[in-house]
Amino acid sequence: MRRINWKKTIIVVLDVILGVYLLFAFADFHLSDETNRICTKVQINIQDEMTNGFLDAKEIKKRLVDHQLYPLGKPMQIVNTRQIEDMLKKSAFVKTAQCYKTVEGELYINITQRMPLIRIKSDNGDDYYLDDNNAVMPNTKYVSNLIIVTGHISKWFAERYLSILGKTIMSDDLWKNQIEQINVLPGKGIELVPRVGDHIVYIGNLPESNNPAERQEMVAAYVQKNLKRLKEFYMYGLSQAGWNKYSYINLEFDNQIICKKRKDKGESESI
Repeated sequence: MRRINWKKTIIVVLDVILGVYLLFAFADFHLSDETNRICTKVQINIQDEMTNGFLDAKEIKKRLVDHQLYPLGKPMQIVNTRQIEDMLKKSAFVKTAQCYKTVEGELYINITQRMPLIRIKSDNGDDYYLDDNNAVMPNTKYVSNLIIVTGHISKWFAERYLSILGKTIMSDDLWKNQIEQINVLPGKGIELVPRVGDHIVYIGNLPESNNPAERQEMVAAYVQKNLKRLKEFYMYGLSQAGWNKYSYINLEFDNQIICKKRKDKGESESI
């Protein structure tokens, strides 16, 4: 018969009892400490706050105050970080929200926001934004320096085609500063309105595809090709002929650029 080492067993039992006691003591201390601790600081961090986003720390604080969730001066015990996160995520402009407390009595809120890419102002009265994930964002009181897209626009066409057009333009430093407006004609032909030069640029219809990946590749390549041709025409054509010589520049055809002269009764010429 195997003998039990009672001395060793007693030591193990005492260690377990001590561990359980310390666990409860720490939990009680932590609870008591949080009960007495007051929130002394609220730090709101917003990714891309200084770019084209619509959110800033002042707006987030206002929302917290309006929902009676702003924690400054309140006991940390009653500050519900999950409730704050859920409230902020209900905003159409918030992508993610994370909130946590520190033992020093501080609350940190980290937010990533949906970034508007272009603004849609359709002939049918629709007025909204498209974000960088091709999704619709509602109109807002905030002013943002974005390309405005006008004309015959459905949300289906905006999400699938205009979003790619907008991304392609915005990815190039030259064109995101040069193009201020896009206009969609009844037949879905695309016109670009530049900031410099009193003319309109027509690039034709965007290539269509039911496959999202193929559509992304086809539309981006088509737009890049035409913007490259336009850049070359700016450099070697308008720089010599003058920026106001033509009122309409047509890039629809690969082998030629058709320009309509200004004040010449609609006379056109091919280049």
